[in-house]
Amino acid sequence: MTWKAFSAVVFVAVAFGSFHALGQENRACNIKGNVSTQGERIYHVPGQKYYNDTRISPSHGERWFCSEEEARAAGWRRSKV
Repeated sequence: MTWKAFSAVVFVAVAFGSFHALGQENRACNIKGNVSTQGERIYHVPGQKYYNDTRISPSHGERWFCSEEEARAAGWRRSKV
């Protein structure tokens, strides 16, 4: 990776507030923030029905969270199923 590319990655990580916002899963940050087709921001925790099927696409504004409190503070709601 060139310094220019590395700088771009760091800039994006800082702009989004964390490296796990880029989709780099951290074992402690296992809450999946998913954007629905209607644009609703929903988070899924391990053990929920759709957790294993949910894929995180940072290019669509999706991200990982380290706690439910972090997800709620960012404006996301818990999945109802």
